[in-house]
Amino acid sequence: MKKIISNIYHKTIFHKPNRKSLKIKPIKSRQSPYNVEVVAENLNVPWAMDVSDKGNIYFTERPGSIRVIANGMLIPQPLIIFTPPFIGQGEGGLMGIALDPDFSQNHYFYVMHSYSESNRIYNRVIRLIENNNKAYTDKILIDKIPGGQIHNGGRIKVGPDKKLYITTGDAGNPSLSQNLSSTAGKILRIELNGSIPKDNPFTNSPIYSFGHRNPQGLAWNSKNILYSSEHGQSAHDEINIIHPGSNYGWPLVQGDEESTEVTVQNPLIHSGEDTWAPSGITFASQGPWQDKLLVATLRGQQLLSISLNENGSVVESVESWLKNEYGRLREVIQGKDGSIYITTSNRDGRGNPGISDDKIIHIVQK
Repeated sequence: MKKIISNIYHKTIFHKPNRKSLKIKPIKSRQSPYNVEVVAENLNVPWAMDVSDKGNIYFTERPGSIRVIANGMLIPQPLIIFTPPFIGQGEGGLMGIALDPDFSQNHYFYVMHSYSESNRIYNRVIRLIENNNKAYTDKILIDKIPGGQIHNGGRIKVGPDKKLYITTGDAGNPSLSQNLSSTAGKILRIELNGSIPKDNPFTNSPIYSFGHRNPQGLAWNSKNILYSSEHGQSAHDEINIIHPGSNYGWPLVQGDEESTEVTVQNPLIHSGEDTWAPSGITFASQGPWQDKLLVATLRGQQLLSISLNENGSVVESVESWLKNEYGRLREVIQGKDGSIYITTSNRDGRGNPGISDDKIIHIVQK
């Protein structure tokens, strides 16, 4: 496939120290130190990606396919195509993917998907095994996560502690986010075999944090601090530092609102009256974006680069890249060589797809 290359531009936006009066200040654009190339196109809502030790990209398409880019080329045949009871409706379908830390030896990887049972929609996380360019379901790790047409969360990542972290939405039922007997509206943490870690904050529970509306991103910085992105109800999209056992407020509060009922964690930053619809996030470990948190945004149609202070607890500035250049951006990851990969999400029912959408975009340092 012919690579499409363009220059990438950015503007810088700063917020006042008081997050309640967050304002965005545009700064004059300048040329960036990166080029952009399209490495795959005509995809069907690519939702999540992970990269193997060999540099191969494994990614999900929300309607139910897992595909691979090997040696820079998209393999035409999917590893697997999901069939009923799998269901891909609304915001549900095939979502997060994460390769096992020992993938090159055991060929395990994990995905989160929606399915229908007794006229209800649920989500679950399963382990698959790759063998001869095919994938097979090996084990269900966690099941019966409430799902729906909206707010399924869907991101899964293996943490530095080699536990599996899972974001779940409130499935359109906000009260579930505060209910510790429900796995909806949470960040979950399980062992790679599906068992409950003994050091989870709630005994015999996969719940790691709660009070979430629709979190869609997970990333750890160089000090192993966990961050998450979350969709607000009306603007007020959030980036949060995740503390085990903490309550992030939904539906009692959002943004910097205070609650007289419960103790809640305030966000690291929120979008104020703007809407970002943040999804995948990652920390860059090298290059001009080193130690910055990169955030793919859907409605915002931009890649945000967030600079933090030394201990990662204060936002110093935010830069906006690729604004309105590729449409809705769903996922961002870092490759083994430090370059950045992004997926578009223009065919998800809320975008304006072009003739070659959706795409996987590779951002390469000049």
